[in-house]
Amino acid sequence: MSKLILPDSRRTFVKQLVFSGSAFGVAAFTTPGLFAEELTRTPTITEGPFYPNKLPLDTDNDLLKINDAITPAVGQIVHLSGRVLDIRGNAIRNAVVKIWQVDNNGCYIHTRAPNQKRRDKNFQGFGRFLTNAKGEYYFRTIKPVGYTDRGVVERCPHIHAAVELKGRARFVTQFFIKGEKGNKKDFLLKRVRNQKQRELVIRKFEPVKGSKMKELQAKFDIVMGVTPKL
Repeated sequence: MSKLILPDSRRTFVKQLVFSGSAFGVAAFTTPGLFAEELTRTPTITEGPFYPNKLPLDTDNDLLKINDAITPAVGQIVHLSGRVLDIRGNAIRNAVVKIWQVDNNGCYIHTRAPNQKRRDKNFQGFGRFLTNAKGEYYFRTIKPVGYTDRGVVERCPHIHAAVELKGRARFVTQFFIKGEKGNKKDFLLKRVRNQKQRELVIRKFEPVKGSKMKELQAKFDIVMGVTPKL
């Protein structure tokens, strides 16, 4: 897992850029010790049928490039960040955060997923990151598109996420784009009826200031119903 803790200089630069900017400003509700009441917990949302059944050769936190490939994946770049917290707002370190999603053509890296002939071979499709002492995680990926099967849109754009802690069951959820029209019809998102929980998994994908490539940034804090062991 050392690769996840010590990314190369290019990724370190991007990570510092996002974490130091307004996109990573920590809201008061995530500051430890400010509230006696428990925080709203991130809702669990199903893993789905297409968790990778054959992991890519590269599983780091940069999904746009596989190993040292020259050609990057197609899609609008997204800097995805956040913190893993317990119900009191304390950071959970050494948690393995995993994400997986479709490529720009709506294809998963799963042997039984539809549209495999159209899959972007340069998109990693899956990544993982070990949270630091502040509970922070970071991924470079693409803006998700709707998942399609035979040309029919089955799901609104989303990113699957999982958190693994030693000795505990894996926590699974999904991230959605605020303002996306398909959110209203998505059958899984409809099941999250609590408004505060919905706000944790539906966030803005905002432009990165000064980016000539029209990059986006999104921040999702994951609040788990656990208290970390110090």
